[in-house]
Amino acid sequence: LFKMAAPILKIFDTDKTVAQNLCSFVIDRANSCINSHGIFAVGVSGGSLAKFLCQGLPSLETDWSKWRLFFCDERHVAFDDPDSTYKVYKEGLMSKVPLAENHVFKTNPNVSVEDAAKEYITKVRSVLPGDELPRFDMLLLGMGPDGHTCSLFPGHPLLKETEQIVAPICDSPKPPPQRITLTLPVVNNTRCAVFASCGAGKAEMVKRVLEGSEEPPLPASQVRPSNGELYWFLDQPAASLLSKK
Repeated sequence: LFKMAAPILKIFDTDKTVAQNLCSFVIDRANSCINSHGIFAVGVSGGSLAKFLCQGLPSLETDWSKWRLFFCDERHVAFDDPDSTYKVYKEGLMSKVPLAENHVFKTNPNVSVEDAAKEYITKVRSVLPGDELPRFDMLLLGMGPDGHTCSLFPGHPLLKETEQIVAPICDSPKPPPQRITLTLPVVNNTRCAVFASCGAGKAEMVKRVLEGSEEPPLPASQVRPSNGELYWFLDQPAASLLSKK
């Protein structure tokens, strides 16, 4: 039986130093994956994490032709909608680096959310084939103020999904209601899961996720790779309430 990964905390003074160190970490890992098995299969998220990555990654050295970029979750909206996570990366990252459009795996907003989830499974399998759970090299995750991650919300039935690797959600408590998300078994099969959380406003939730003993556990607390690593990149204000730093 694999031992669940214990979180490795990386705490920096400011959100700016978090962003710099996070981006260096991602690039180092990308380059090592490319050297070892030829590609870097990574899932990204929206929010402040997207801002950090779009600001920091373009100036660093990597073979972008070997990247395969997926979305840990995506809102079921048009590509030009302000809520689209794809739009954020298209404008903030793909416009600055030679990341080919066909190596960025976006969800299809023009079909039902259920069909979009099914199509996304096919896209994941085109890069990570087989019948086993897909194993991403890295999943870059955000944590919401309610402790959600991906589009896996506290108390939602999707937290118990074990059959599908990608699932639709039609009743997200946070708008927009329709989304597509990786499921927990896939998240916990990654080689490396990474959270980035900054600001005093996140401090209480960071403490609850990392040190709390809530039942049922908050979604972000349930990210514990079974055969991989778990990193939390925090600034001092977000880490301020942790008892063991």
